[in-house]
Amino acid sequence: MPTLPLPRPRLRRSVSGGSSVLPGDLEAAEPEIIEAAGLRWIHIEEPRLAHREWLEKHFNFHPLDFEDVYSRNQRPKLDSYDDYIFIVLHFPIFEKSTGRLLSAELDLFIGPDYLVTLPDTSLPPLGAMFERLKTREDLREQNFSKGSGYLLYRIVDANVDAAFPMLRKMGNKLDKLEDDIFEGRSSEIVRELSNAKQEIINFRKIVRPQRAVLRDLERTKQRYLAEELEIYFDDISDAAERIWDTLANYKEVVEALESTNESVISHRLNDSFRILTAASVILLPLTLIASIYGMNVPVPGEDTPYSFWLIVALMGALLIALVLVFRRRGWL
Repeated sequence: MPTLPLPRPRLRRSVSGGSSVLPGDLEAAEPEIIEAAGLRWIHIEEPRLAHREWLEKHFNFHPLDFEDVYSRNQRPKLDSYDDYIFIVLHFPIFEKSTGRLLSAELDLFIGPDYLVTLPDTSLPPLGAMFERLKTREDLREQNFSKGSGYLLYRIVDANVDAAFPMLRKMGNKLDKLEDDIFEGRSSEIVRELSNAKQEIINFRKIVRPQRAVLRDLERTKQRYLAEELEIYFDDISDAAERIWDTLANYKEVVEALESTNESVISHRLNDSFRILTAASVILLPLTLIASIYGMNVPVPGEDTPYSFWLIVALMGALLIALVLVFRRRGWL
């Protein structure tokens, strides 16, 4: 594809004459580029306006694609043009500082002899792959010699596979929560269950719309991919479906854990009420006897020398009898 500038006005700014672009911004506008076997990989992390100017100068991308790159919360999609394909993908990333699962957007332009990647935030699998190819000539030749379609596959596959360690971590967390429920920590893990459920919901929100895009990508792969490599994109779609199936399973598990935890808490609360009720019923006759003999009126046996001990013995016998009856019926 010829790298001609767009015929419409561009947002180029000069450093002098009241410019709003600082020299440091111009230096930062130069993207990182790896080139081998007639193929270029242009990597721009967290693109800014100066990067857009650089891209407009060297490529004839549609203005609406640039708007999608710089807009927030863009849904995953694939737009196919005569001389390039524009792809928007989302991948989950774990933010250690907050302990939350977030979504990272990766925008890609792919043509016959170039691939442009524009992540809106740092994607560890993508950054690690770019550094490996930049420093190792053998890997660079191996990946670039098969065309831009194969390089696209390697990038998407690396980021899709990065979700599996996150899923394993979520599965281990659910197993631990299950153990905690039956170890007597039901009341303490309510918040942890809620956080685990929120993680699964966020993960599903990222994966759900992307499945259709990966299927579209599988259908359009033949433009920049040799026939013998077509099966690779089938593998990506299969991995995405495995991720979705795992999340569906985790969703059922966490909902079952919530229900089980509520049942355990309710059962323990019922046990407490049962014991308190039994104790109240046992003490009720004793309280009645004590109340009768505590009235300020003449009662039988009040002048008897051993009446106090007789009443205490009666109350003790009644207490033992009631406890035995309650235990036999399983109420205590």
